Amino acid sequence: MSASNQPLVTLVQAAEADFEELVALRIAAMRESLERIGRFDPVRARERFRSGFSASHTRHVIVNELKVGFVVVKPAQDQLLLDHLYIRPGSQGQGIGAAVLTQIFKEADDRSMPLRVGALRESDSNRFYQRNGFEFLAEEEWDIHYLRPSR
Repeated sequence: MSASNQPLVTLVQAAEADFEELVALRIAAMRESLERIGRFDPVRARERFRSGFSASHTRHVIVNELKVGFVVVKPAQDQLLLDHLYIRPGSQGQGIGAAVLTQIFKEADDRSMPLRVGALRESDSNRFYQRNGFEFLAEEEWDIHYLRPSR
């Protein structure tokens, strides 16, 4: 852990060939939340991820030389979209996601851009995003959207 009580996290560029590994991690990370609302469907999860997959915007989350997750940040109009942030279930709750957000916030702040994110209703990620400085923006049938204003 660093002095700020966050683990040392490195973000490493993903490649198109990483798709299978990434989609498997996404499905594992989302399974519990999707099952809770009766929407777990691995085929649909795979298709949704494939339709928006962009290796150039995707980075592996590395801790102690191990891939423990990934993050996707895309430009969207006058803001950045935190499209995905997944940490393996066995690695959650250790400050890794917060450490990733620290790096993403710095990137957004360096560009003076707000950062938007959506979270599945009833997912623990809603509390995570609010605790880390995101503000409620809007609600849809399955998702809640948040914004972190530019700094």
